[in-house]
Amino acid sequence: MATKKEAEEKISQLQLVEQSVQALSVQKQQIQAQLQEIESALGELSKTEKAYRIVGNIMVASDRDEIIKDLKSRQESSQIRIKSIERQESQLKEKAESMRSEIMAELKK
Repeated sequence: MATKKEAEEKISQLQLVEQSVQALSVQKQQIQAQLQEIESALGELSKTEKAYRIVGNIMVASDRDEIIKDLKSRQESSQIRIKSIERQESQLKEKAESMRSEIMAELKK
């Protein structure tokens, strides 16, 4: 039978895992928002011949194809980061569920 202190430690560990899941979720949402902006920019670039890049406080005319190449690279990078975060999130959720079951089993004893 687990002592009260051991149970409290496990609950504390569970809370840390759940906080990590929440942090990953927030990070994923931020990257998804960036991805939407990139996709929107790519859509707009497909409709125009002229393209500008913001540098500091000014807009500078830039090569449209170069901007598209850069945006597609950032899009791919964002998609990879989202997949990575989703894997981490899934692993942590499984760990949290396992810990939750373990804690509940010990508390029922």
